[in-house]
Amino acid sequence: MNIEDMGSEDTMTDTEVLDTERRERPGRGRGPLVFLLGFLAGVVVMTAVSMVILRRMQDRIPGTPAVSGGGDASAEEQQEAVTDDAVSKLRLLEKYISSYYYNMDSVTSEQLQDGMYKGLVSSLNDPYSTYYNAEELADVTTQTEGLYGGVGATLQKNEESGLAEIVGLIKDAPAERTGLRVGDLIYKVDDTVCTSEMELLDVTKMIRGEPDTDVRVTVIREGETEEIVITRAMIELPTVSSEMKEDGIGYLAITEFDDVTEPQFKAQMAELKSQGMKALILDLRGNPGGNVSTVTAIAEELLPKGLVFYMEDRYGNRKDYPCKGADFDLPLIVLVDGSSASAAEILSGAIQDAGIGRLVGTKTFGKGIVQTIYPFKDGSGIKLTIAGYYTRGGRDIHKQGIDPDVEIEFDADRYYEGDGVDNQLEKAMELLREELGQ
Repeated sequence: MNIEDMGSEDTMTDTEVLDTERRERPGRGRGPLVFLLGFLAGVVVMTAVSMVILRRMQDRIPGTPAVSGGGDASAEEQQEAVTDDAVSKLRLLEKYISSYYYNMDSVTSEQLQDGMYKGLVSSLNDPYSTYYNAEELADVTTQTEGLYGGVGATLQKNEESGLAEIVGLIKDAPAERTGLRVGDLIYKVDDTVCTSEMELLDVTKMIRGEPDTDVRVTVIREGETEEIVITRAMIELPTVSSEMKEDGIGYLAITEFDDVTEPQFKAQMAELKSQGMKALILDLRGNPGGNVSTVTAIAEELLPKGLVFYMEDRYGNRKDYPCKGADFDLPLIVLVDGSSASAAEILSGAIQDAGIGRLVGTKTFGKGIVQTIYPFKDGSGIKLTIAGYYTRGGRDIHKQGIDPDVEIEFDADRYYEGDGVDNQLEKAMELLREELGQ
C-alpha cells in the first residue's frame, strides 16, 4: 500500500478526531510516561540512533521512490546519523532508564520503541511527516473505508492556538445535532485537557468510540468554553453531497478526497445534470485534501485538456498529472476558505488557472507539498513529505494559499444564530444568476 496523501497539516475526522475522522495532538494525560517518552524522543531527535531499528523494517511496498538524478552521495553519507557511537549512546541511555527510572513498571518496550521512532521523524521539523505504530496506521487507513464509530466531525490543527479545530460537520451526524460548530476549538475531551502539543490522532482516538456511548467535548467558542455531551454513532462517511437549487443552479460539496469520493461525485453530478442543471457551485470549504488519484480523477470531469497539476521532488524530477479534457461547459463557482487545503487547492487552483470558473470565499490554507505513506511488514509505517506540487498554471501555493476571485467572509453569527443563511453560498448564487442572465 503506497498512499499519496494531500491532506492539510493535521487533518482528521472522527477518524482523526472528532471525526471526519480522516487522515490525522494537547498532552496525553499519562504523567510520568509522557515525560519518559518525551525525554527519549528528545534524545533521539539529537542522535537519530533509532534508524537502526527502522532499517530492519525497510521491507517497503512496491512504489517506494528511489533516489535518482541529482543526488549527492557524499552529502547523503554526511547526513548519516546511525553511527557506532550513536548506537552505543542509545544503549547507555536505555541502561540508565531501566536502572533508575522511578516508574519503570508502567513502561513497555513497545512504548519505548515507539517513542524512539517518533522522535527520529519529529527531528525533521515537518508537521506532515510522522511515524505510525500498527494501531495508528490502521486508524489512518480505516478512514478510507467510510465507516466508523464517532461523532461526524472533521478536525484540523488551528495554526494560531495549535488546538484541534472543527473544520467540517457531517450533516445530521451527532456532532451537528448536539450543537458543535465549524470553528470550535477542542479544549477538553472527557477529563483530558487538550494542549497544543497533542497530536490530532490522539484527540481523534478520544472522541471516537463504540456507537451508543457518550463523550464529553469541551470547546472554545468566541473566547468562552462550552461542554457538550455527544452520543457516538456508526458514521458512514459521505464525502459528496448535492442538491438542485432554484434557477437550475446545482450545488455539490466535497468534504475530502478519499477512495469513495470519485464514484460519489460522478453519481451526483449525473443526477444534477438529469435535473437540467444550468450552472454549478462546487463547495470545497473545510476540505482538508486527500488522495492524489482521487482529485485528479475528479478534475478530469471538469477541466479542459492540459495539466491538472505537477509535482517536483528534491532532485528536480517532475511528474505531470494531465487530463484529456472534459465536455463540462457550464458556469462554475468554487467556494473556498482557510480550511480548503492541499488536494482542494489543486482542484480550485486548476479551475482558476484554466479560467473555467471563479473562486468565492476567503484565501485557502496553503499546503503545496505531498506525502506518501510507506507501510512496514509489522503493520507500522512512516508518512513522509516527498515532493512539492504546483498548480495547473505553475503556481507554488505552499504557505501562500490561493486568493479567491471574489472575497467574502463567512457570517457565522447569521448562519448559526440568525436566519440560517449561508452568505457565501448566497453570493455564489447571485453571481451565477447574473452570468445566466436571470
